[in-house]
Amino acid sequence: MAAGVTIRRRLERFNVTTLPFVVRVYINNQVLLPASLIRALGITHLRFVDIELEYKGFVIELRGVRLLRSKHTDSRQFTILRSVRELYGIGPGDIVKILSVKPSSANQ
Repeated sequence: MAAGVTIRRRLERFNVTTLPFVVRVYINNQVLLPASLIRALGITHLRFVDIELEYKGFVIELRGVRLLRSKHTDSRQFTILRSVRELYGIGPGDIVKILSVKPSSANQ
């Protein structure tokens, strides 16, 4: 009789604790902020942040960005607005550099 063996798949995790952070834009125009970075910045409880990012030499400031979250992790995602994407030509697969993430005044 064969014994039941449970094999757990170990995922490679992002271990990012400082900014700036280079990340790729997903196909749905969202950007991932890993859980380790969210915890290091102390923004696990925030829903809105101000983000400064760099794309092709342009520094783009996004205010009042809503952080999307899943149920079982501290990682967050945010969507780059269509107007910003069209203005700077940001598309899926492009690489952006996150320069700063700060609490937004929209949290109050």
